[in-house]
Amino acid sequence: MPAQIDRLAIPDVLLITPKVFGDARGAFAETYSRRELAEAGFNGVFVQDNHSRSPQKGTVRGLHFQLPPHAQDKLLRVTRGAILDVAVDLRPGSPTRGRHVAVELSADNWRQLLVPKGFAHGFQTLTDDCEVLYKVTDYYTPAAERGLLWSDPALGLDWPIGPDQAVINARDAAWPGLAELGEPFASASGAP
Repeated sequence: MPAQIDRLAIPDVLLITPKVFGDARGAFAETYSRRELAEAGFNGVFVQDNHSRSPQKGTVRGLHFQLPPHAQDKLLRVTRGAILDVAVDLRPGSPTRGRHVAVELSADNWRQLLVPKGFAHGFQTLTDDCEVLYKVTDYYTPAAERGLLWSDPALGLDWPIGPDQAVINARDAAWPGLAELGEPFASASGAP
């Protein structure tokens, strides 16, 4: 039951669309295959699963990342509702540094996004009562957690719900913009 795996405008970010089989009982899909991801060039090992629930449409979570040596690859999917999922390239020397990809993930479309190390990641809920599940390749390390301002105009992100109506916590509203961020992945362990 191989999934369709597509490279996005930033080729290291993968969009995964599993094959969904339906009958009178409902639907079934294989949502993770280490073998298929390895065939697509990803060999990370996931060590932790996370689950977020956002009751209100317009909720923003991100843009987050962890510093090396605790940088994380992430594999995300939505089990209830819909989100706009965003990955911003922060890798030093990358030809796409500062650029982003954005994809709608929903419980209905079953799509998943693989966000590699070296990217800031976040999402905005497009519906009320959203649930997002994601796997990561390193454990959450509070001292390594950093972020990028989700609404920084320099990113050119077209969020469906703007800053005046978005639901965001104080920490995420205070992250630095791209120009102030520096090179968080400049160490050898975080370079592409």
